[in-house]
Parts: sequence; C-alpha cells; structure tokens
Amino acid sequence: MIKLKLKDGSIREIESAVSAAEVIKGIGAGLYKAACCVKINGEVKDLRTVIDSDCDFEVMTFDTAEGKQTFWHTASHILAQAVKRLYPNARLAIGPAIENGFYYDFDLEKPFTTDDLSKIESEMKKIVKEGLPLECYVMQPDEAVRALEEQGEIYKAELCREHAQKGEPISFYKQGEFSDLCAGPHLLSTSPVKAFKLLSCTGAYWRGSEKNKMLTRVYATAFPKASQLEERLKALEDAKMRDHNKLGRELELFTTVDYIGQGLPIILPKGARVIQLLQRWVEDVEQKHGYLLTKTPFMAKRELYKISGHWDHYLDGMFILGDPNDETKECFALRPMTCPFQYQVFLNRQRSYRDLPMRLGETSTLFRNEDSGEMHGLIRVRQFTISEGHLVLRPEQLEEEFKDCLELAKYFLGTVGLLDECTFRFSQWDPANPKNKYEGTAEQWDHAQSVMKKILDHLGVEYEVGIDEAAFYGPKLDIQYKNVYGKEDTIVTIQIDMLLAEKFGMEYIDVDGTRKRPYIIHRTSLGCYERTLALLIEKYAGAFPLWLAPEQIRFIPIADRHLPYVNEIAARLEAAGIRYTIDERAEKMGYKIRPVSYTHLTLPTNSRV
Repeated sequence: MIKLKLKDGSIREIESAVSAAEVIKGIGAGLYKAACCVKINGEVKDLRTVIDSDCDFEVMTFDTAEGKQTFWHTASHILAQAVKRLYPNARLAIGPAIENGFYYDFDLEKPFTTDDLSKIESEMKKIVKEGLPLECYVMQPDEAVRALEEQGEIYKAELCREHAQKGEPISFYKQGEFSDLCAGPHLLSTSPVKAFKLLSCTGAYWRGSEKNKMLTRVYATAFPKASQLEERLKALEDAKMRDHNKLGRELELFTTVDYIGQGLPIILPKGARVIQLLQRWVEDVEQKHGYLLTKTPFMAKRELYKISGHWDHYLDGMFILGDPNDETKECFALRPMTCPFQYQVFLNRQRSYRDLPMRLGETSTLFRNEDSGEMHGLIRVRQFTISEGHLVLRPEQLEEEFKDCLELAKYFLGTVGLLDECTFRFSQWDPANPKNKYEGTAEQWDHAQSVMKKILDHLGVEYEVGIDEAAFYGPKLDIQYKNVYGKEDTIVTIQIDMLLAEKFGMEYIDVDGTRKRPYIIHRTSLGCYERTLALLIEKYAGAFPLWLAPEQIRFIPIADRHLPYVNEIAARLEAAGIRYTIDERAEKMGYKIRPVSYTHLTLPTNSRV
C-alpha cells in the first residue's frame, strides 16, 4: 500500500502506482474537475505525475497561486496554438504565466492589430471547445535542438541549447497538432480554460535587451468561469483610471519628453512639492533617530567601483563616462548606489567602538541603465532619488539596529498608507550560481543568512523566501508592493553586508584594543521617491491625504472686487504653511464650481504649491 498524507492531515491509501489525477478522481469528482496541479512533498507537479511511494499530497485548484500559474500557463499554449494556426510563419519565443494572467512573445512580419486579436480569440475558443488533451514527452537535447531548428523556431532552439548543457532530456507538451518546449506543469486538457481575454499587444525585446530583436507581446488573462473574467476586467478598468502613468500626467504631477529620453521624467511643480514634503519629513525623522546627513558625489572613478565589486557585477547597469576598457585614461561612472561613497565618512579617520553604531543617511540621486522594456512611468526609471542609508556597527548591535531599520520603514510606509498592502521577502543567494553573480564563500553566506533568519524570526516577520534575489554582497529583506496592475516591485530594502567592510579595509578599535571588522546594514526608509509618488497616485487615485496634497485649499472669488480680501486671507494661510490656489479665471461661477473629480482639476495660474 502507498500512503498519501493529505493537507488536512488525513491519510489516503492506494494499492498501486497511479497518476495524481487518478488519486484526485478517487477523492471526489468536484475536486478532480477543479484540480490544476498537485504538490508532492512540497514540490509542484503535473497531474500526470505517477505516485509510486509514500508522500505528502496536496491538490492545487485555481484558488491557489500554484493552480493559477498552471492554468495561465496552459492558456498561453492555447494562445500560441491559435497564432500558429492563423499565422503559420510566426515564430514562438516565450509564454509564461505572470502575476494576473500570462503573455506570449511572437516574432511576426508585422504586429497584431485589434482585428487580429479578435481572430485569435475566436480560434482560441475553438481549441478550448475541441478539448485537446495535453501530453508531455521528452527528447534528447541534440534531437530537440535539431527538430526546433528544422521548424524555424530559432528562439526555442536557443533556449533548448542552453538547457542542453545540463545533459538532461528536454520536455515538450503537445496538444493536437501543436507542440511547445516546456517544463510544465499543465492542465490535462484545453477544456477548463472557459473564459479568457486578450488584453493588449506591445513590443518587447527578446530577453529584455534592446540589443536583440523587437518581438510582439500579447498580454492576456483567463479564468475557469465567465464571472471571474468579468470581475477581473472590471478591476482592470479601475486600474486604468488609477494608473499613475495616465493620472499623474493629467494631474500635471510629471511628464516625459522624447528628446530627453526614456526613464528620465520631468517632475512638475505639484509632483515636486509632494516629493519635497516626503523628503523633508524623512530627513527630519531620520535625524531624530540618530542618522548623520551626508552629501556625496554623483560620480566616481572606476577604481571605486572596482573595490566595491560593482564594476564586475553591475557594469551593464551603469552609465559610463569614458572608455571602460582603456586603463591608461580616467574613466568615471554615475553612481547606481551610495554605499561606497558613504563608507568614506567612516574611513575619514580611525574609529573606535564608541563611534558605533554610525548611522549615515542621504537623499541620494542615483542612475541605473535600465532596459527599455523594464521602464514604466515613475515606477522604474533611469534617474531617481532615494532615502538611502548605511549603518556601520559592532556585531552585537546587529539585531537591534536591524529592528530599528525595519520599524522605521514600517512607520514611514504606514504613515503614507502603503504598509497594509506590503509583503516581505527574504532574498537569499543561489548556491548553484555563486561565481557569476555572488561574492564570498558558502560559509559566509550561510552565516549571514542564518543571522538574518534568526533576526526576522525573532521579530516575528512573516516573509517569503526569494532564492537568487540577494545582492551580490549579502542577503536582504525586500518590502514588496504591487501597482494597480498587480505587478510587484520592491519599495524598501534592508540588507546585511558581509563583504564590503573588508574590501574597503574598514576597522574599528574594540573595547579590548583589538582591531575588528564592523558589520554593515544597507537600508532605505521610504525607498525611491519617484516610485513612492507613483504608488501614492494609484493608492489615492490622485486625491492625496491633506498633508501631502499639493493643493490644500482653492479660492473661487465671485467677482474681481473680492480679490483683495481673498489675497489677504491667502497671505495668512501662506504664513501658516497652507498650500492654496486662487481661481482668477474670467469664467462663470457655475463653470468654476461645477462638481468634478479631483483627478480632473487644473491648476490656476495664481498658485502657491
């Protein structure tokens, strides 16, 4: 007998090896119909997986994250099959499940039109109605690459060649005449994908690099029930209304200019005032918490970044001034971070244990050469401002200072109204990928991560683990937030640095007179101000809390003769720090006071924001 421990702790026995699907069918017809995939000993598996030994067994429906991912992944294959039926010359790239749906990238002669998307949807409905079973099969790497190249699927062949280096068989999934390179898992057939919608069509570089060919990306979503799809489409309409990229421009908070460049927004007076209010507040609170304000250069010679390791690990993300390969001439780079600059404050003179902890804070302007496809409004830009800080401390001060960093971040996020929707991720290294991304030994990483885990657990932080998400010099706690479309970004990070103190020769004289290496914490309080502004626009649909609103009061004088009195009151408000506007337009009163949403207010000329 084979024993399966179910999620509720009960034991189910089967006489012989059978597929996970058959096990579920034996539990109940309703569960079988709803099942998308399974977890076997905590690992997500296909419903086709044969159960041949005792295990923990959990069924994943669409209500689970794993179930959604499997459902949407299957839907992406249906999309690709429909495209290949209608456009046989289309080449397939990748089609993953994402946060709230899926996408597929295609290499086409010309991008899809709205009419094309309608045709594709109709063909997808046919594929669902056909109820095609999905079958998994494997090929040897050389055979798989050869087959893909013969089919003209150059992108799939490239992926296959990379995987072939592992020497493992390559898996494919087949449904009807269509087959796709894929690791799975997938639904048993196309039938359950009842309700879906192709949402948009955009350009996307192959592998996110502008050095590669521009592909056509189709975004979509899918659900088991039409009512679920309707709910999602309604949420998307609301998201469009709240989208900071649209709303922020309408409210004249920021703009972009093509000849200035992508990812280089112009923060307009109202947006600048909001950021100024946040920045002054953060700096004042940090000062009360013992942070010493620094002001460091926007650039440095490559030698600084070579010492820190950023030259080796981050060069592609830096803006270089000069020839990075010509060692005979000076070469500078705009800073993507502040840490190696702030370390110089500690290194300015000999330090003792009495100087620690040293808390250094700075409102830093940073520059990162983001890929074109990654940039979106104010959320991801090439120049940004951040409340960056670094704490140099003794080992025994680590937990208390980490706690203070976390509490400070939670205070700021809570005050602006974002904390309740934040999640926490413990970002760790990937031991399988140490040489090309991470520095330090396995022992150093194990120590740093065990220390951080102990701190997080002791503080009662509920977190998910993110493998291969650490900085190259140490693990970190990422505080995550989703925009209106469900895309998750990091808003605040707190990192334990185990390497850079040694690289820069940082030492302090301890109580016993010996020289010791300090620990370093990298942290932000509120993160990138541009990203925070974007999230606040979406959170409040442009109607900021009064203390953050760039326009707190609007005067609407009935006639010009009332202006002197209005100006008198306005002067008193200005003296009290109240931000106001005066509507002096030669318009009828009804037009001026007509009920409109805040999101459609325009700023009169006479304003104090």
